[in-house]
Amino acid sequence: MNTWFTELQTRNVSLGLRIEDVLWHEKTPYQELAVLQTEAYGRMLVLDGAIQTTIVDEFVYHEMITHVPLLLHPNPKKVAVVGGGDGGAIREILKHPSVEEAHLIEIDEKVVEASKRFLPEISEALDDERAHVHFTDGIAWMKQARDYDVIMVDSTDPVGPAEGLFVPEFYQSIYDALGPDGIMVAQSESPFLEPDIIQRVMAGVSKAFPVARLYLASIPTYPSGLWSFTLGSKKPLQAPRQASFKTRYWTPEIQTSCFQLPRFVEDLIR
Repeated sequence: MNTWFTELQTRNVSLGLRIEDVLWHEKTPYQELAVLQTEAYGRMLVLDGAIQTTIVDEFVYHEMITHVPLLLHPNPKKVAVVGGGDGGAIREILKHPSVEEAHLIEIDEKVVEASKRFLPEISEALDDERAHVHFTDGIAWMKQARDYDVIMVDSTDPVGPAEGLFVPEFYQSIYDALGPDGIMVAQSESPFLEPDIIQRVMAGVSKAFPVARLYLASIPTYPSGLWSFTLGSKKPLQAPRQASFKTRYWTPEIQTSCFQLPRFVEDLIR
């Protein structure tokens, strides 16, 4: 079979993957959803033509968006994820024994349905008794949320339903939804291909939070392979707590080193 899926990552860059099968394809009320079987990266979730996660490299993104902020919080009990309907962030959050509630706020119920059916390795924790799934708009939900310890914005790119997740007003609503030791993190795109988005997110988070930091991870199927996360904290960051759970990418050394930025990225956010 010589069939290819091509993601147009920017006007000038694309990523092509040979696919073995189309496992699922539909137009939901919010977006076009597909689950593809690829030769290189296994099963892959695609929304509006953009790769969201794959079986082979998903652990990098999900470990880094969760463990880095959770281990910087002194005692995270109540955690929320905006987006992330594949369930990977919930899976990693529930590795932390202190967590009592993990709330997933996903606008598109079909994403969760497809993930449970075709990506069980990623979505397995959505049925945990500590996981609470809310099918609603994340922007509206955040305005009434309160007393969360850590909030993660596991969003798609800033187009369509996710566009409102990249504005200063949304970061201020996250600040208001967090407790006194609260920490947030948002995925903030590629420093090579979307530097303007990183600058926009960093400016918005810096306006809402007294502490704003950028960190990086390598994710092969995301544009350019180098990905950024922007963290906001209500209090100065302390040394991270120790962790005893199993990971595949995150290590105690990466917890510290991911904040050591290449010079071109430092220049980007000055």
